[in-house]
Amino acid sequence: MFSSVWVALGLSLTCTSALSLISPAWFQTPTFSFGILTYCSWPQGNSWNQSCVTFSSLEDIPDFAWKVSAVMLLGGWLLLAFNAIFLLSWAVAPKGLCPRRNSVPMPGVQAVAATAMIMGLLVFPIGLASPFVKEVCEASSMYHGGKCCLGWGYTTAILNVVLASLLPIISWPHRTKVQGRTIIFSSATERIILVPEMNK
Repeated sequence: MFSSVWVALGLSLTCTSALSLISPAWFQTPTFSFGILTYCSWPQGNSWNQSCVTFSSLEDIPDFAWKVSAVMLLGGWLLLAFNAIFLLSWAVAPKGLCPRRNSVPMPGVQAVAATAMIMGLLVFPIGLASPFVKEVCEASSMYHGGKCCLGWGYTTAILNVVLASLLPIISWPHRTKVQGRTIIFSSATERIILVPEMNK
């Protein structure tokens, strides 16, 4: 049961992270929006008639901080996707093939993915000082959007990173000592495991 919930959370987190990464709505004005990989423009009052451009390579991305952010965010997303695929295969594998069903495998990979994505989200606003963004947002600078407003894509990316950071924390077993024995409280199981403490 716990592994199925974990797989569902991992897969949904990977999908929503991908959606936020391809979204052009990280920062926006009434006629322009941009994200980490895409930017769009449209006539005043006609947002249904958008023309969008996707950066096809790192050389096309207009600022070095933006490039670093893209690499970190995409690297974190790839780790998240790898972890989700591994969790799915782990959950559907026969019990004899995966004997440790009571614990979630590889929470460290998800923690590394979350850390990379956090760093990418912190580096991205440095790119608001680039000439490309200043032309659109006018008075923008590092960590200040100028006339551009925060969009749903960046907000969704932040929410995904918060959730990706919390999932590995709740998967670690919690330990406490009682009268010379270690008690492990695992959120993955509904039992308490008593481990005798070895004398030194």
